[in-house]
Amino acid sequence: MLVSISEEALEEIEESRAWYRKRSHSAEAAFLHEVDRAIEVVGDAPHRWPSYLRGTRRYVFTTFPYSLVYLIEDEIVNVIAVAHDKRRPGYWRKRLTRS
Repeated sequence: MLVSISEEALEEIEESRAWYRKRSHSAEAAFLHEVDRAIEVVGDAPHRWPSYLRGTRRYVFTTFPYSLVYLIEDEIVNVIAVAHDKRRPGYWRKRLTRS
């Protein structure tokens, strides 16, 4: 399936990437690899991952404390957030009400 990533999710990826880069280049690379893997596996089988909140689904990263939150709409996987699992749970829900 085609994967579309929201501007907010792209910003979250960039902020997290920068945070890990300050700690080490290998941590940054590992984080970006995990993001790429998440997008790939979700795009390949989006219905495989469990239902989450408000009609979304969630892929939980294996190494980092993040989740890829997405909706499936008309054969497109729309990534709503790349959310840290311990900070501001559910903050991204307001993104679902925008038109």
